[in-house]
Amino acid sequence: MGKWLAVLEVSELTDGTMKAVSAEGHDILIAQAGQEYYAAENHCPHMNALLSQGKLSGTIITCYRHGSQFDLKDGHVVRWTNWSGVVVALAKVFKPPNPLRIYPTKSDGHQILVEF
Repeated sequence: MGKWLAVLEVSELTDGTMKAVSAEGHDILIAQAGQEYYAAENHCPHMNALLSQGKLSGTIITCYRHGSQFDLKDGHVVRWTNWSGVVVALAKVFKPPNPLRIYPTKSDGHQILVEF
């Protein structure tokens, strides 16, 4: 069992927004979708781009670099890249799809806490 750390004030996010934070030596993306908070590694597992520079739609984060998409609920790959045909097939061979690392998250009403 890890330890819970406060990483952000609840007031710093609203529904549909996200913010990058640094905690315990990790670059973390904190997002709010509805009344829920999510925490994930801020680096895309495809090409290491900062996901905090991407787009959030519900719980789906889209990487700005190659359009890779991940669900913040569990980190599963929704789309590996926005490429098509042979290019995406080759990309999957050389860089197989990997899920996004997700961190347990909760709120005490004032702060967002992440378990490391």
